[in-house]
Amino acid sequence: MIFVSMLALGAVIGFVGAGGAGVTITLLVVGFGVPVHTSLAVALAAMTFTTLSGAVSHFRQHEVVVATGAALGLGGALGALGGAAVSNLLPAKELGTATAIMMLASGGLQYMKLYHPQWLSAHFPVRETLLTGAALWRRGIPVGMCCGFLAGAFGIGAAAFIQVALMVLFGVPLLQSIGTCMMIILPISAAGGLGYLASGHLDLMIFLQTLAGLTIGAWFGAKGTHLAPLPVLKASIVGMSAIGGIIMLLGR
Repeated sequence: MIFVSMLALGAVIGFVGAGGAGVTITLLVVGFGVPVHTSLAVALAAMTFTTLSGAVSHFRQHEVVVATGAALGLGGALGALGGAAVSNLLPAKELGTATAIMMLASGGLQYMKLYHPQWLSAHFPVRETLLTGAALWRRGIPVGMCCGFLAGAFGIGAAAFIQVALMVLFGVPLLQSIGTCMMIILPISAAGGLGYLASGHLDLMIFLQTLAGLTIGAWFGAKGTHLAPLPVLKASIVGMSAIGGIIMLLGR
């Protein structure tokens, strides 16, 4: 049942371009009663391989800005290691609540960017051209570290924060931000997963079932991103985090 459920979830993750760690945690905790620390460990470790599959598919369709992904990915890996160390110190109840709140915040942030860009543009400087050169690395590494810390501490892949940062701060278009986001989540998930593995929270059998389902599903889901109508894509990006957060908050 875990494999079948993750197969369906993986297809959605690949389509939306989100790492899906937060929704994976919700499914494991609420749907299958897995302890939250174990769910965080499984979700982040599985995202390493899921995002690899999805990122390759997006890269082949020329939907990845490699330099931007490398800068944020490096910072993200460092931040995820620190976040995982903090998470291991938190009690399960508080950690579950924090994860749900972070997922809701992710959905809200995506909603503002995709449906009310004029408000964001009025309050924040939105970059219209792609950021390159030394400025990319000066800005990309600390931004990546912040996103990586959130991912490592609360188990979410931080896709919402990364995608918004890519569009607002780095000038990456929406479609390319999806593929680039998957590239960035790859080192974040790997570093966070290693942090949880070192603490002994990774359950091998649950991990293998989750990994198999998400990886296969994400490969096929990613192929539909460029075919989807923009309104459907925008609603999916917002709804994935928001619905997962509500279920996690109310269903535990």
